[in-house]
Amino acid sequence: MDNTTRYERLRERYMNGDLDRRSFLGLLGAAGAAYGLVTPYRALAQSVSQVRFDGWGGVVSEALRKNAFDPFTAKTGIEVVDGTFGGGDEYISRVKASQPGEYNIAHLSGVFDYARYHGLGLTTKLNEDNLPNLQYVIPKLVDVFRNITDGSLSCVPYDYGTTGLAYNRKYISDDEIKEKGAKILIDEAYKGKIAGWSDWRTRMWYAALQTGQSPNGITDEEAAWDAVRKHRDLALKYWGSGAELMSLLAEEEIHVTEAWSGRIYALQEQGHDIGYFDPPNGFGWQECMFVIKDSPLEACEELLNFMLAPETSIAVAEGQNYPPALDPQKVELGDKIPTLPAFDPSGTLEGLTFADPDYWNGHEQAWSKTFGRVQKGY
Repeated sequence: MDNTTRYERLRERYMNGDLDRRSFLGLLGAAGAAYGLVTPYRALAQSVSQVRFDGWGGVVSEALRKNAFDPFTAKTGIEVVDGTFGGGDEYISRVKASQPGEYNIAHLSGVFDYARYHGLGLTTKLNEDNLPNLQYVIPKLVDVFRNITDGSLSCVPYDYGTTGLAYNRKYISDDEIKEKGAKILIDEAYKGKIAGWSDWRTRMWYAALQTGQSPNGITDEEAAWDAVRKHRDLALKYWGSGAELMSLLAEEEIHVTEAWSGRIYALQEQGHDIGYFDPPNGFGWQECMFVIKDSPLEACEELLNFMLAPETSIAVAEGQNYPPALDPQKVELGDKIPTLPAFDPSGTLEGLTFADPDYWNGHEQAWSKTFGRVQKGY
């Protein structure tokens, strides 16, 4: 029996309550000693002292730190150093300018990001034998990444959600948001009380909805850019982070914006009467934990497998308010997760519209440049 399998079986007995903590740790050490080995965690700790992780900050980073990183460090001795970023474009620029091995794991959003990193030669090939907890993940979320990297993986899927419409119920009713949908973001009645994310993809996605077009097949670009400009002229400001989004809504500086589903659930938990609505063809996305080329692979795999363990993944999901990538047909997800926005109890995700990576990456250069000009008032 290999050491990883031996460890997983002991861990399963521990999590089932068949072993107390002292017995679990003792048997884990004895299992390694019996075969002339140290435990996988100790072996890694001897060669790798830290792994760098970069993510979205705010409640997401807090949930990962509390429920994944600190427990992982306690068990392995490997420190997880975490940084934050406000958007995918900003982060990929940092990675491109960095030294090999400087960045290790990133919480990427969307398959199009994965495709971008692969196109830049920044992917690696994970050893899936070291990722036994991958078996619990929704197959559809795994397959889309395999299709890009010829069957291998440079990441593990971790969560999913939507970018829908958030609105203050004091000023906008549920019926109004359902009637107007995405067009409420270009409704002159709310001038100065509208906001939006300063992300060119999101702006063009919602412009497609506002002009009656498919987000994955915009045929009238001028109409879409006119909608982007109209939104800009009516908006109080663009927000650049989840924390800023939450502040704008909580302080009632704005009444409506597109927003990340988990951040709105967090506001609702805090007692704010903020509604959330996914319009038809709203922006669905999945996030992954991506391992960057030249990272310490075994340490990264150990961390990712730890994070995918159902008890860890569920705790993180409950903390960050996004459904985990775990298959609800294989794993009991508890009481809270089924109440989260975007959660799909079937595990098929058929109700979500995802960005086509070839389409959006094919327009990145032109559309990101045009949006940069629109932001400046052109």
